[in-house]
Amino acid sequence: MNKYIEIFKISYTQEFAYKLSFIMWRVRNVIQIFVAFYLWDTIFYFSGRELFGYDRSRILSYFFGLIFIKALVLSARAQDVAGDIARGEIMNYLLKPVNYFKYWLVRDFSSKTLNIVFALIESVVLFLIFKPPIFLQTDMVQIAFFILSIVIAVLIYFLLLFSVNSIPFWAPELGWGGHFLVTVIIVEFLSGSLFPLDILPYNLQNFLSYTPFPYLIFFPLQIYLGKIKGLVVIKGILVSVTWIIFLWYFMNRIWKSGLKAYQAYGR
Repeated sequence: MNKYIEIFKISYTQEFAYKLSFIMWRVRNVIQIFVAFYLWDTIFYFSGRELFGYDRSRILSYFFGLIFIKALVLSARAQDVAGDIARGEIMNYLLKPVNYFKYWLVRDFSSKTLNIVFALIESVVLFLIFKPPIFLQTDMVQIAFFILSIVIAVLIYFLLLFSVNSIPFWAPELGWGGHFLVTVIIVEFLSGSLFPLDILPYNLQNFLSYTPFPYLIFFPLQIYLGKIKGLVVIKGILVSVTWIIFLWYFMNRIWKSGLKAYQAYGR
């Protein structure tokens, strides 16, 4: 246990070694939310207007909530797994008494800790600038489901990210391309990071509900805003947990197959 605590401390310190990269990640998130906030604030400018089941306080709370959800879910160091494999540096870990999955999960937590601190600062600053009406959830059952959905989202994204970044076992030059396609383009669009998914046609919403992507951002925010309750929440939890089981199995199969195919190029 102590070694993973030390890994957490070292990883947290290393986050400050790449200040520009971290700052650009935070700036990109803030600008994205800033633009979306202005767009939806204009649409819901007139009091009493309701569209897609949202009023002004809920739609603005949705985009403020993105600051925290993205800091908790989409900030992850496991994207560096592809580089480890492609450069041959993974051998440094395979020869040590460290579980490689736990190692990257701990590194992910260190990144999330730093990001959530900055998310709090950013949200306070943006709140003071915009002074928007914010929806506060007071139903403890909904809050409990919200917290559970966040934990599930973190695990889904980690397993998805680790699986995608295992591509260099077979094609070292495709690591970044696979990561960019899946975790930057597909995840950003289908997770609800750019817009609430319930503005899409019903059939498309229903199809997406059986994929892992809405459970990263959209589903937790829907629970917090009280737009889904009861059996609908239970169904979503069951589907997302099923995806965790499947992705865990899939990741392990890729890992075992990858190690057999791995030829340790690099160092």
